[in-house]
Amino acid sequence: MPLRDIDDVDRLKKINAALVSRVERSMDQQGNAFSLFQTAISLENRVRNRTEELHATLRRLEQSNIELSAAKENAELANLSKTRFLAAASHDVLQPLNAAHLSVSALAEVQTSEEGRKLVRQVERSLETMEDLLRTLLDISKLDAGVVQPEIGDVSLETLFSSLRSDFQPEAEKKGLSLKFRPVNVVVRSDRTLLRRILQNILSNALRYTRSGGVLVGTRHRGDTIRIDVADTGCGIAEDQREAVFEEFHRGTSTLADGGLAGGLGLGLAIVRRMAAALGHPVTFSSRVGRGTIFHIDVPIGMAAAEPATAIADMDRPRGYGLFGTKVLLVENDADVLSAMTSLLERWQCLVRAATSTDDALDLLGDTDWVPDIIIADQHLDGGDLGTATIAEVRDYLGRPVPALIVTADGSELVAKAARAAGIELMRKPLKPAQLRALLAHLLA
Repeated sequence: MPLRDIDDVDRLKKINAALVSRVERSMDQQGNAFSLFQTAISLENRVRNRTEELHATLRRLEQSNIELSAAKENAELANLSKTRFLAAASHDVLQPLNAAHLSVSALAEVQTSEEGRKLVRQVERSLETMEDLLRTLLDISKLDAGVVQPEIGDVSLETLFSSLRSDFQPEAEKKGLSLKFRPVNVVVRSDRTLLRRILQNILSNALRYTRSGGVLVGTRHRGDTIRIDVADTGCGIAEDQREAVFEEFHRGTSTLADGGLAGGLGLGLAIVRRMAAALGHPVTFSSRVGRGTIFHIDVPIGMAAAEPATAIADMDRPRGYGLFGTKVLLVENDADVLSAMTSLLERWQCLVRAATSTDDALDLLGDTDWVPDIIIADQHLDGGDLGTATIAEVRDYLGRPVPALIVTADGSELVAKAARAAGIELMRKPLKPAQLRALLAHLLA
């Protein structure tokens, strides 16, 4: 083959190789592009699926939020309904409980044997336990529902301490314990009723878990606050129980002097925490197992001047119990309470005329020779009558401000305000007969 032809063949081979290489590269590029196209389609499908899943999740979350909101609203309504139910139920339960207290008190006065007196004391303790449980459950319900609105004012600690001393001294003496209140001439800013309940519950716990020694109540100035300390020489609180003591139905495990377990319902400190939170009074404690516990309540200092100690002592001193021949106009619509109260007052040698409504009460006064020395009325009477209004009409009819007392199971502040505005004393059912007798003697003095 001529040399020229050989050169042409080589050149054609090179051209062919270059063309083949270009075709191969083009095919590789097309393959890569197709692969990328498939990858893009796959990614797009995955994004679409994930988007749909996200939308579905968001819809489920939105539905869950709607359901949670509805459940929250239902729970709040149920909580309010529970509070209203407990308030209504407490009134209905307190009425027969009040009648039982009065009847047992009258029964106690006619007992001549030690066995009879012992049985009466057992019944009284059972009734007091029922009353404490009912009142505490109602208080917790109201506090949890946020319907308790503290009435903040100036509170004399000396007056408050004197009242607490009267309440707890017999219990301390019965257990052989000392109970001391350091004198304090100071006024604090608080709700007197709620602050008293806080100290009542702490003192009750202190005496319950103290077997020897006693309890001391004192105060310390801390800037713009007064720290109230309640110190006991009881069993103390273990480190792992320091939060649990504020939980409902938590009871200490110490034993009493007679070997039995310490009693109580396990609600005292639970309600202390709730009341303190409502008042904004921090409550803390320090404790050593086997040595005792000190509870601290920080309360803002008040602006008013404290009452002289002598005036306070005079106010708390009993004025005697002579009720012989006292004329009592009793206005009560509950038949059992009316009967029990009448029986008790007659045991105290009072002359009782009973009515169930305002009209009945006024009818009893038609005999001008019989003018009551005192009026005792329930707040909620037959025909929608209110005891405060009944007392006002009786006073108007007689033309004189006859001493009066409202006795009611209605614990609302509305009733308390109405009584205060009319100059009427107020006692809550169920009554403690000894307190009733002392108050009547005080009003008649």
